[in-house]
Amino acid sequence: MAGTHEFSLAELVICAAAEAWRDAGEVLATGIGPLPRVAAGLAKLTFAPGLLMTDGEAYLVEEPVPLGPRGPDAPRPSGWMPYGRVFDTLWSGKRHAMVTPVQVDRWAQANIAALGDLKKPKVQLLGVRGFPGNSISHKNSMFLPAHTKRAFVEGEVDVVASVGFSEKRWPKSVKPLPVDIGIVVTNLCVMDFNGPDHAARVISLHPGVTFEETQEQTGFPLLRAERVKTTPHPTAEQLAIIRKLDPGGVRSSVIKGDPPGLRAA
Repeated sequence: MAGTHEFSLAELVICAAAEAWRDAGEVLATGIGPLPRVAAGLAKLTFAPGLLMTDGEAYLVEEPVPLGPRGPDAPRPSGWMPYGRVFDTLWSGKRHAMVTPVQVDRWAQANIAALGDLKKPKVQLLGVRGFPGNSISHKNSMFLPAHTKRAFVEGEVDVVASVGFSEKRWPKSVKPLPVDIGIVVTNLCVMDFNGPDHAARVISLHPGVTFEETQEQTGFPLLRAERVKTTPHPTAEQLAIIRKLDPGGVRSSVIKGDPPGLRAA
């Protein structure tokens, strides 16, 4: 096992992403993708015990389910949570998901549907799926493994699958509903949309990353938070939990090259 000063960027990101659920209370925590899923489990096992978690099928669990095959020691169900109850929970606002879009714009609109013209896309992705309803029903944070201008685009995302702070796509006869965006975690930094008029701002930079580098890789202007911090290193306890929740090391395949959490000088 690596020491407290030996950690990967993926492990740093998991710890940063877990902070999305700090002070969340009793909500259904859903991490979509390996790193957000481990992050939600890490939050529950450290500072957010009130989080509700499912086994990804039809049951609630008291202990997060590790990634990979489920052996005899898999957490036992503690309650029934079929899709009907999941939807009742999310539509009432009692959910906080961390999603993994392929594009995000300056209005916090997100795309998982397709790249290019929707009528004849260059790349067909998942489709909008549950993004439209989820984005107006409950809080959402985001994780993007590659912080580039292709991900954080200059204009509007190719397909607005998730509602943001722009009123452009709302029908004229409909009053826009409130949108609750949490944090955005990338391989470079942690951001939010809590600047003036919901402008994107950097709240922490990962070790060795500069604000100028982050801005260079972003298609729209970024603000600096009043106090831009360095993303905290994982603790020994956090690393142990991460490795328990991901015993097969799936996390190492998410960020290209699986770089270390501390950049070489």
